Amino acid sequence: MELYELTAHELSDLLREKKVGAVEITRSLLDRIEKVDAKVGSYITVCRDRAIEKAREVEGKIYRGEANSPLAGIPMAIKDNMCTEGVLTTCASRMLSNFIPPYDSTVVKKLNAEDVILLGKTNMDEFAMGSSTENSYFKRTKNPWDLERVPGGSSGGSAAAVAACEAVFALGSDTGGSIRQPASFCGVVGLKPTYGAVSRFGLVAFASSLDQIGPLAKDVTDCALAMNAIAGYDPLDSTSADMNYPDYTRSLVNDIKGIKIGIPKEYIGEGIHGEVKKAVLEAVETLRRLGAECEEFSLPITEYAIPAYYLISSAEASSNLARYDGIKYGYRAEKFTDLLDLYKQTRSEGFGAEVKRRIMLGTYALSSGYYDAYYKKALQVRTLIKQGFDQAFSKYDLVVGPTAPTTAFKIGEKADNPLEMYLEDIYTVSVNIAGLPGLVIPCGMDGNNLPIGLQLIGKAFDESTLLRVAYTFEQNTDFHKNRPRI
Repeated sequence: MELYELTAHELSDLLREKKVGAVEITRSLLDRIEKVDAKVGSYITVCRDRAIEKAREVEGKIYRGEANSPLAGIPMAIKDNMCTEGVLTTCASRMLSNFIPPYDSTVVKKLNAEDVILLGKTNMDEFAMGSSTENSYFKRTKNPWDLERVPGGSSGGSAAAVAACEAVFALGSDTGGSIRQPASFCGVVGLKPTYGAVSRFGLVAFASSLDQIGPLAKDVTDCALAMNAIAGYDPLDSTSADMNYPDYTRSLVNDIKGIKIGIPKEYIGEGIHGEVKKAVLEAVETLRRLGAECEEFSLPITEYAIPAYYLISSAEASSNLARYDGIKYGYRAEKFTDLLDLYKQTRSEGFGAEVKRRIMLGTYALSSGYYDAYYKKALQVRTLIKQGFDQAFSKYDLVVGPTAPTTAFKIGEKADNPLEMYLEDIYTVSVNIAGLPGLVIPCGMDGNNLPIGLQLIGKAFDESTLLRVAYTFEQNTDFHKNRPRI
C-alpha cells in the first residue's frame, strides 16, 4: 500500500516508530496530486515548496522528540475560504482571485501548532454557495468515483481530495450540508460540528449564523483527531462557546448497547431514491443488531427547512458580501465612469451567477415591506425547527437518516434548475438551522458503484456520541475501506 493511501493515525504510528519520515510522506502526497489532480480538479492552489520545507522542519522535531501531536507530519488540505497567511485565498471567486491574507484563520493556527503540513487550498462553490462545486470561477471538481459526476458541494474539492488520496484529511465548511453532502457523494467521513465548537475567525463569511468549519477524513478515528486539533474556545470569535471540550478520541469505543436512535419518517418518505433508502435502512438494521434501540418518529417541520434556510442564508449573504466593492481589496473593474459605476461593474464582473442570485434573494427578503413577510417568518420557522429537534432529543440520543436524496449526479444535470439543486440539501439544512452536530459515514454503494452516506445528528456539543456510534458502525462494516480507482 502506498503512503498516500494510509490514514492519519496509520501514518502517525509509522512516524513515531521512525519507519518513515515526514518529507517522504509529503512527497508521496504531492506526487499523487501531480498524477491525478488534472483529472479530479481538487486544488486551486498547491503549496509544493512550502509543504516540503515544513515537512523537513517537522521531521527534525519528530526525530528530536519535540513533536508530540498525533497529527505532526501529516499532510492535509484546507478549503479555499479559510485565511492562510501568505497563501492565496480565493473562495473560488473572481472577486478574491488576487487576495493573499496577512493572517491565519484560527483553525489554521491550531493546525500549525499541531505541526500538520499544508498541501494546498481546495476548490469549492464560489463563496460556498452551491451543492456541486460547479460554481467555482476556476474549474469544476469531479467525483473520483466517476469523473462525469459532481463531488457534491460546496466543500467538493476537500471531499474529492480525501477520496482520491490527494490529502490525508481536509477541512471544509458547512452552511447547509457543505461538508456532509460531499462526504456522502465521495464516500468519506465528514463532520459538521456544533455551532460555536470550532472558531470561525478567518473563515470568509457566507451566512454567519449557519457557517461551521469541520473535518473530512478517511475514517472516524482521523475525524476525531482533527476535531481534537481544531475545536475549542476562541476569544476572536464572538460566537465561540467557552466550555470544556472533551478528548474526542475517547469516544472511539466499539459499543452502542442501549443507545436510542430515532429515524424521522419524513427523511425516508417521498423524494428519496430507492437505493439510498435501502442502504440507510440496512445501516439502521446494523445499528440495531449492534445493540442500539431504533424506531421511527415524526419530524413534521422538515418540509419548511429548505425555504427557511435559503431565506436566512441569502439574507446573511447579502449583508456579508456587501464588503466586496472594488475599493478595499480584491477584484476591481477596469472600466467605470464614477464611484457608483465602479461598485456596479466590480460586483457584476466579480461575482458568478449563483452568488448574484442569492444576493438578490437576500436583499429582497430584507427590504422594506418584505422583511416581516419573509425574513422574520423564516426566523420563526427556525425556532420551530430547533424545538422539533429538542423534542426528539428528549427521547433519543441521536437522529439517523440519509444525507442526500440521491447519490452523485452528472455534471451539468442540475445546473440550469436551481430549485432542484437546492432540494439536494433537504436532509442537511435543518442541522445548521438548529446549530446541531452532524456526521456522515459511508454506508453503502448504489448500482453505479457510487457511495451512499448515512447521516447521524446529535445533541448540541455531543459530538462524542456521534463519533462513538459512527466508530462502532465502521468497526463492524467495510464501507469505509472502499476507494475509487483513479
